[in-house]
Amino acid sequence: MDDKTIMENLLMTTKGVCDLYMHGTIESAGTSNVHRTFNQALTDALSMQNDIYKNMTDRGWYQTANEEPQKIQQVKQKFCCC
Repeated sequence: MDDKTIMENLLMTTKGVCDLYMHGTIESAGTSNVHRTFNQALTDALSMQNDIYKNMTDRGWYQTANEEPQKIQQVKQKFCCC
C-alpha cells in the first residue's frame, strides 16, 4: 500500500471518528462531564483531520477546485426556499 492510499484511509477514518464524536456531543448535552469529554474529543479529532488534509494537499494528493460564482449562484437559487 502506498503513502497516498494510507493517507486517504486515515482521512476517511478520521472523518468517521469526527462524525461519531459529533453525535456523542449532541446526544450527551444533558450530562455536562460526558458532554465536555465528547466535545474535547471532537475538537482533537477535527484538528487531526485538518492536519491530515493539509499534509495531503501539500503533496498534491487532495485537490480542490474553485467553482465559478455563476454556478454557485445557480445552485443556491435551485435549493433556496425563498
